[in-house]
Amino acid sequence: MKLISTIILIAAVMSPHTSASTVSATQQLGVCLTDSMNGKERKNLAKWIYFGMSQHSTIKPYSNVSDANLDQMNKYVGELITRLITKDCKEISNKAMEENSAAFESAFSIVGKVAMQELMTESSVSQSLGVFEKYLDTEKIEAALK
Repeated sequence: MKLISTIILIAAVMSPHTSASTVSATQQLGVCLTDSMNGKERKNLAKWIYFGMSQHSTIKPYSNVSDANLDQMNKYVGELITRLITKDCKEISNKAMEENSAAFESAFSIVGKVAMQELMTESSVSQSLGVFEKYLDTEKIEAALK
C-alpha cells in the first residue's frame, strides 16, 4: 500500500513551505497526525521503521528482529494509522485527499521525521552517531573547503 510505503521513506522531502496564511490541508494533516500521537506511539513508529529497514539484505545479518517481532509491529502500525485516519484526523484527511492525491505521502513523511526525532533525543543515540568524528581527517576537509 502506497500509504505504508511512504512512512518508510523517512528522508522524503517535506512539501514546500508556504506562508502561514496559506497552510494547505496536506500540511494540516501532517500536523494533526503528529499531534495525535503520543511519545510512545512515535517511538513505536520509529521502531517499526527500524524493523522494516532491518530486513534489507545489507543490514539483516546484523539484526535479530524476528518475523514475530515484525508482524507484531506491522499490526500495531496498521491499527495506529487506521485510528489516525478514521478517528483522530478524519475531517482533515478527507479535505487533504480532495486537495491533493499525494496528501498522505507528504503528511506521513512529516510523521516519519517526527518519529525519528523522538529516537534522536536520547543521548546514547546522538553519542553513538557522533563517534565517527574522531576518524575525520579535519586537515583534508579544511583544505578542501578553502
